[in-house]
Amino acid sequence: MKRKSAAILALLTCFATAGCSFPEWSKYEDKVKVAVQEPVIRIVVNSLGMNFPEGMDENNNPYLTYIEKSIGVQVNVTLPPLNGYDEKLNVIMTSGEPPDLLNTSNPSWFINFVNQKALTPLNDYIEKYGTNLKAKIPKEAWDNVTVDGHIYAIPSLNEVKGTEIVYARKDWLDKIGLQPPRTIEEFTAVMKAFAEGDPDGNGIKDTVGLSILERLRRTSPFLGAFGVQMNAWYERDGKLVYSGILPEMKEALIYLRSLYDQNILDPEFPLNKIDVLGEKVASGKVGLYSAAWSDTRTHIAANRKNDPKAVWIPLDFPIGPNGKHGVYSTSNVRSYNVVPIKSQNAEAVVKFLDFIAGPGQTSLKLGFENEIWTRVNGKLSIRFDEHTKHGYRGIYGSLVDTAERDITRDRLEGLGEQFHLYENLQRIESNLMEDQFNGPPTPAMGKHNVKLSKLQEDTFTRIIAGVSPIEEFDAFVKKWKEAGGDEITGEVNEWWRETGK
Repeated sequence: MKRKSAAILALLTCFATAGCSFPEWSKYEDKVKVAVQEPVIRIVVNSLGMNFPEGMDENNNPYLTYIEKSIGVQVNVTLPPLNGYDEKLNVIMTSGEPPDLLNTSNPSWFINFVNQKALTPLNDYIEKYGTNLKAKIPKEAWDNVTVDGHIYAIPSLNEVKGTEIVYARKDWLDKIGLQPPRTIEEFTAVMKAFAEGDPDGNGIKDTVGLSILERLRRTSPFLGAFGVQMNAWYERDGKLVYSGILPEMKEALIYLRSLYDQNILDPEFPLNKIDVLGEKVASGKVGLYSAAWSDTRTHIAANRKNDPKAVWIPLDFPIGPNGKHGVYSTSNVRSYNVVPIKSQNAEAVVKFLDFIAGPGQTSLKLGFENEIWTRVNGKLSIRFDEHTKHGYRGIYGSLVDTAERDITRDRLEGLGEQFHLYENLQRIESNLMEDQFNGPPTPAMGKHNVKLSKLQEDTFTRIIAGVSPIEEFDAFVKKWKEAGGDEITGEVNEWWRETGK
């Protein structure tokens, strides 16, 4: 039933041909008319690394069927590989027949195709067919996808306002006789003891004091101790200045370099992808790190399973030499849903996304009631086997996450209060360092952000790993400004003035 166009095409071709007739045509006529009239949209979205149960795939599962039946639209789904996802979107956009919807979390990708006038303005379609979208997406998120008065994307909201929280092994702290650290100096002492004091008691020097990810991810609390975060904009003397070129960033890099020089920082950090770091935590090689708020249910839970004596606790965010502390804040917009200008199906796309934001939100977020969850004494009771089995539903639901607090709390508490997921989010939200630029990506960002990001990542990694001297930071600032940073800064401050900030 789902992909029935071939048979219908054959019938229509036959009836358009002279001399072709079927005595029972009347039996099929109504079905053919319905099928011909049913819109079909082609979408390219992120798989989020999800897997499908045996016998199902992205185009054949009960959650997609639920969406299709509810809105009367067929949806053909393509899931490009996660590695090189945006590059694949580039190829698709420049093909002769781009799909009807593409989803990206990269604001530079979004604004680049706005600059090329390759995306459909969606204002009129949202006004006619986006009742739920208008009701549930706040103005500041719409502002992020509006350029010159035209809405070029339907945004998905960030469910969380920040992601990183420091976790440490309390049993290791107890063994080496130290209290949970509070200042950056105390953190350094604990991490040094974890690297040198054999906290796992196996007689081998095989633990690290701190492990981070490639491209300096999972460093936010340590940067916050110096009053700065990656890829943010802060007010200085009435103007917005990019965080990566501030003196505070240089101080933070000097600190991380000192950890590397003392063999406290994991020497393999430039190669640490998330699965590599996760394995190090799970196998007991790491006892303190900047975890994702959900790691208590994944990597930390795996370590507890491997070592029943492991006790993990959240730590306060480290306080730096000038009393600063905090963690980065996420943007309002998690991802962008765009309709290529060549698509003729913007109406059906908006209806599809409006359903996800409205009637479909609860089932796509939590799963089908009475199959995956029920309410017991007012609390969500989750069948974990079914919850995990049908986790792929998030591929569709995340396209328009409306970030409803009650649903988030119910879901996270239903997943197990022992994981402290909702508590982690509350702790993070009370320590956010707000990025003061929250407008749409500027045209210059579309032109320059990719190369500037690579310049920053490469330079900062080399400095921390001892490949380049700290003086390389000053050369980086000059290169950043000349390679498009000054142009971006001008546009950001034009937005700052226009919005009256």
